[in-house]
Amino acid sequence: MVPRAPATAVAANFVAGRYGTTALLAVVTCALTPAYTIRWHIGPIPTTILENAILLTFAAFVFESIRDGVRPIWQTRVTLPALVFLIAGAISVIVPEDHRAAAGLFRAYMVEPIAFGLVLINAITTPRRALAIVGGLAIAGAIAGLANAGVVITALLHHTYDVVQTPPVVIYNTANATALYLVPVIAFASSVAMHWPGRSERLIATGFVAMGLFGVVLSFSRGGFLAVAVVAIALALTHRKRWLLLPLGAVAGATLLLVPVLRRRIETEINLSDPHNTLVGRSHLWEAALQMLRDHPVFGAGLSGFATAIAPYWNAGHPDRFTYPHNIVLNFWTETGLLGLAAFASILGAGFAQAWSGWRRSSSEWRVIHLGVLLALVAVVVHGLVDVPYWKNDLSLEFWALIALTFAAGAGSARSTSAATTTQTSSPNRTASP
Repeated sequence: MVPRAPATAVAANFVAGRYGTTALLAVVTCALTPAYTIRWHIGPIPTTILENAILLTFAAFVFESIRDGVRPIWQTRVTLPALVFLIAGAISVIVPEDHRAAAGLFRAYMVEPIAFGLVLINAITTPRRALAIVGGLAIAGAIAGLANAGVVITALLHHTYDVVQTPPVVIYNTANATALYLVPVIAFASSVAMHWPGRSERLIATGFVAMGLFGVVLSFSRGGFLAVAVVAIALALTHRKRWLLLPLGAVAGATLLLVPVLRRRIETEINLSDPHNTLVGRSHLWEAALQMLRDHPVFGAGLSGFATAIAPYWNAGHPDRFTYPHNIVLNFWTETGLLGLAAFASILGAGFAQAWSGWRRSSSEWRVIHLGVLLALVAVVVHGLVDVPYWKNDLSLEFWALIALTFAAGAGSARSTSAATTTQTSSPNRTASP
């Protein structure tokens, strides 16, 4: 008999057990996150490759639930705020003038990612399945990051790009989008590289971290640089050799600043009189957004409504026309009103609390998963201070995929308790063994 190849054995083990097909399709969906840029119409309804992958995964989840007689677990600490977030989104479809565009964003940025998160809470039954999900996200990040790095390097070599200007892009519309996607996955992979018990997994994670950081550096995203720095400090503090890692990290950061193009890019943010300083521009945008919100405090501008609502408050001669205010608080307030802002704050709070508790109390492998999610959420919040870390097809799915992983362990415990209760109920006369 021919021995089974290791890769085949791993694949067979992955799909074995409950929700095997769903979990496999979920990994493929995560790897397809940049494919939201490939669009077409089914009749009058626009769709994307990513959206169809989500729907196929959800269909497999429903089929396997019915076939195996499994009642899906949906009651977690994040369930109620997620439902409130959906209600706020539904209201925000009515608020703007363009209801069709708002409905499209509601479906793509809220309904589908949250449904995908629900699927993962049930289908991710082992830490290795959780790793595979992040592996799918990492594949997508590697494709987008390396492709974007390639066009930036080409432009630098041909002297067609000045680093104080907006970098050239491929796949995504902005270079910042590359960093927004990559940094949370880098944060998670860093947890695996630092703490996972298996050597091969640590090596693979380390390789992705190196590649991901290369992509972030060449995105020239200053918000991405800030998020990476904060994540690195937080990661170092989780290790017993923290007092060695912290100064080494500081030396590494200082060394990068010796690279002329990086130093010049950073200097533009330090010099407030530099016309390319984006922080000054952001402050003007935030001021205008707050003026608009003073007139529309409860419902904000509604989904897809910010560009229209901000117009009376924004300099008509300004070359940029923003679709979001580029701050995590203002983004959710303008898009989904105070109700949506409160709901998302609760979602983040539940995610942080679950991940922190899991990191402190779980077994070794799940513990690393929880820390990875915790660091990823830190990256989202930090980068969100100056950018838009959620309101995009790939970013919203990435967010709910990552946050679902930290609730998957708790769902597994609830599933085990439910199974034990069912066994005891079905055998009332069984006596305990001595």
